[in-house]
Amino acid sequence: MVFKNEDTFQTFLDRKQENQFHNLYEKAVNLVSSEFGRTYHVIINGKKVSTSQIMIRTSPADRRIILGYMQKGNSTHAKKAIHAAMEAFEEWSTIDYKKRVKLFRKIGTILKKRKFELSAWLTFENGKNRYESIADIDEAIDFIMYYSDEMEKNNGFVTKKSESSNEQNTSIMKPYGVWAIIAPFNFPAAILVGMSAGALITGNTVIVKPASDTPIIGYKIVEIMIEAGIPNGVINFVPGSGVEIGKTIIDSNEIAGVVFTGSREVGYRLMSESKKTKPRPVIAELGGKNATIVTDTANLDMAAEGVAKAAFSYSGQKCSACSRVYVQRNVKSQFLSKLLEKTKKLKVENPKEKESYVGPLINLDAYNNFKKYSRLASKYGNILTGGSVIRNKEFKHGFYVEPTIVDGLPINHPLLKKELFVPILCVTEYDKFDNAIKMTNESEYGLTSGIYSNKKDEIFKFLQDIEAGVIYVNRKKSSTTGAMVGRQSFGGWKDSGTTPEKVLAVDIILHNL
Repeated sequence: MVFKNEDTFQTFLDRKQENQFHNLYEKAVNLVSSEFGRTYHVIINGKKVSTSQIMIRTSPADRRIILGYMQKGNSTHAKKAIHAAMEAFEEWSTIDYKKRVKLFRKIGTILKKRKFELSAWLTFENGKNRYESIADIDEAIDFIMYYSDEMEKNNGFVTKKSESSNEQNTSIMKPYGVWAIIAPFNFPAAILVGMSAGALITGNTVIVKPASDTPIIGYKIVEIMIEAGIPNGVINFVPGSGVEIGKTIIDSNEIAGVVFTGSREVGYRLMSESKKTKPRPVIAELGGKNATIVTDTANLDMAAEGVAKAAFSYSGQKCSACSRVYVQRNVKSQFLSKLLEKTKKLKVENPKEKESYVGPLINLDAYNNFKKYSRLASKYGNILTGGSVIRNKEFKHGFYVEPTIVDGLPINHPLLKKELFVPILCVTEYDKFDNAIKMTNESEYGLTSGIYSNKKDEIFKFLQDIEAGVIYVNRKKSSTTGAMVGRQSFGGWKDSGTTPEKVLAVDIILHNL
């Protein structure tokens, strides 16, 4: 089959059916709202398990809304899940790859049928607007369909090699065993599915640990996989404390590998601790401090739009969000005027509303971080717009803050170095292009980067010298965010992680024997 990205909103637009898109989403919102308050379980060996503790899940958009009650797993549950996955591995790993592909295509089809329902859950649980939420589900579907295609195209990754008169050679890629999947809150469907599907379709078994802020959407997806026919023990679901469950995973000799998306500090700890038990792979995506360069030959309207979208979509809570922009001194005033105009037009709204562009932050910690960083920005720089939390009647029960632009920070200020994960964009001017490249690269991270320029030599130098895994040139849609499955690998260097996602995960999660 020929892989094609699932791009739901754009498809409706192309068909001139935007109203139908909104009607389907709002119908799903009503359906999901009717299910609030249910209890969700740990899943081990295909069975729902009740525990002695629960996590009460409320919406970051309105904390008065109790989405549900999630049974909280502990180290005992994690150990049982690992054991179940080990038991299931022997049979699952020997199933013909064509049967696994057929099963995952079935899962992908179910996700397509339920995409609006799942996107509504995502909006309520992690605060993405309808466009971002449907894109998250689309990406989850893309991972499944792309991996299915790759398995078929590569004959299950069994490859005949060169032969001689007295020998035959075959490269056979085989699964490792049990993988721990530790998923983030910001792409709780796409990344969870991408990491787990890549492991499962290649014959591994998995333990899924969802982010504590977004366990319900994770539960829904795992439930769909099991109902579609994933055998007992092949996928297990253990929500709970990252510290407790993470330690149990790392300490276990039965874990063959770990896939993690999250903070640098936690990722480093996982990589360090995982080697103490035995050598094993850790696939880690650890964030970024992503920069955009705007030169004096740039289309400033395009640059302003691309930077604003990259900085403030999903309230800056993407690993690839633009948090630094370096603009040439002689066009800085013009660029800032356009950037401020674009930013002020971005609608801060409850994410379930049609007009919403900027929704809430994920939790109280992020909300408090925004206040702390805004105080620092005000003290050491010049806040051009934003800088405040939003506490009026409409928003007082959620974690809403203003998109914020700060200028004039000292070149080595922590706000220009630290990954913030809130909607704060730092502006710095430069004179010579070489200095812009230098400042962009003076970061411990290297995930994404963008440039706006109409000089071929500048673009060439940027492409050659910039230290980032994913780079964009003159991109109106977004200066630093957005990578489509099957088109761009997604990963960085330096402290941004160990391995690119989206394209190579099937290869990575197989053991080449």
